[in-house]
Amino acid sequence: MKEKIRIGCGAGFSGDRIEPALILTEKGNLDYLVLECLAERTIALAQKRKLQNPEFGYDVLLEKRLNDLLPLLPQYKTRLVTNMGAANPIAGAKRIIELAKSQNLSIKVAAVFGDDVLEFISGEEHSLENNRPVQSEGKLLSANAYLGVEAILPALASEADIIITGRVADPSLFLAPMIYEFDWGLDQFELLGKGTVLGHLLECAGQLTGGYFADPVSKPIPGLDQLGHPFVDVFPDGRGIISKVEGTGGVISQRNAKEQLLYEVLDPHHYITPDVVADFSTVQFEEIAFDQLQVTGGGGIERPKKYKVSVGYEAGFKGEGEISYAGSHAVERARLAGEIIEKRVKGLVPNLRVDLIGLNSLHPNDLSKNSNPYEVRLRVAGMCKTLEQAQLIGEEVEALYTNGPAGGGGARKMVTQVVGVVSTLLDRNQIKPDFQLLST
Repeated sequence: MKEKIRIGCGAGFSGDRIEPALILTEKGNLDYLVLECLAERTIALAQKRKLQNPEFGYDVLLEKRLNDLLPLLPQYKTRLVTNMGAANPIAGAKRIIELAKSQNLSIKVAAVFGDDVLEFISGEEHSLENNRPVQSEGKLLSANAYLGVEAILPALASEADIIITGRVADPSLFLAPMIYEFDWGLDQFELLGKGTVLGHLLECAGQLTGGYFADPVSKPIPGLDQLGHPFVDVFPDGRGIISKVEGTGGVISQRNAKEQLLYEVLDPHHYITPDVVADFSTVQFEEIAFDQLQVTGGGGIERPKKYKVSVGYEAGFKGEGEISYAGSHAVERARLAGEIIEKRVKGLVPNLRVDLIGLNSLHPNDLSKNSNPYEVRLRVAGMCKTLEQAQLIGEEVEALYTNGPAGGGGARKMVTQVVGVVSTLLDRNQIKPDFQLLST
């Protein structure tokens, strides 16, 4: 058993920057690098790409991220764990092997699969969001279970250099190496809870070093243009020390960590993952040195008997149109433009939304009633059943150019086919994750 292991987070979402992972690998002295790149909608869209081409469905930035990262991993003896497999981890693993061969690198890649559970979904399952049968939302496109460490551990034991998964709970990507290296039991829920705390803190990468925390007036964070991503030294007792590579931007502090700890957490006493129901209420932070934060406490109880499943469905088409107004009476002219569109498409788009960006698009009118901006941008959008209805919204906004009111400019229109997402539960005994080992 190692005295400690070091895990870094090189990406916190699919569109994250690429260079922080390279810096962590070159200068972070890591044992493991995690790239966490999946979200509910991300994997549903990946399933759509897979339906169009069975060789696709992995993360769209996989090649771009791995091209520069691949030669660094063996050089610095760092293992990579990532969910960039998205809807097609085996195809993603094959693509990594192709990249490695083109660079004359010798690697092993383990593709973890089994999260695709669409065949087990009847459609009668009730969603967690509205308690309606999931099939009532629209044609089902995908169903992916949030797997846990049990899916990753066999791949780690295979001594693969890279483990690429589909839908796995975010903290599990970090927890699995802890369990593997420290030989924690899957029933040692207190330790699993502590490890889940550390995984949850790191999973969003730059959020922990101050990115999502920053406000130039009340919460200034230096060096956001070169924001460093965090790593954690984990000890066998579940204690962790979080830091970042020296010279990178951002800050490791209690304030950042407290915000991240509560990120997407409804009940700190009862944070449900596939591995453990974690208790965040006893977590303690201590700044033991500059950019070094010790994390202690936390715990957990027995894991749930069911997996959460993210179900993607065809939600129709979103039509959008935008146009700007500036100068005297900009708000009044923009409001009039919105009223014109509402009258023109009334009855065709029942849930039309009209916003004045710069005035009320984020918060209701009563919070901005005393504002008088010099310029605003009208945005009209609506969900439609057909492509033709969605196109009408942008067409009507564009027609405002010459049909009034005065001074509209910079019009744009767009139609997007929308993938909706709801959640349900599935008995974990129905799901049998596995992995496939590939090598150069």
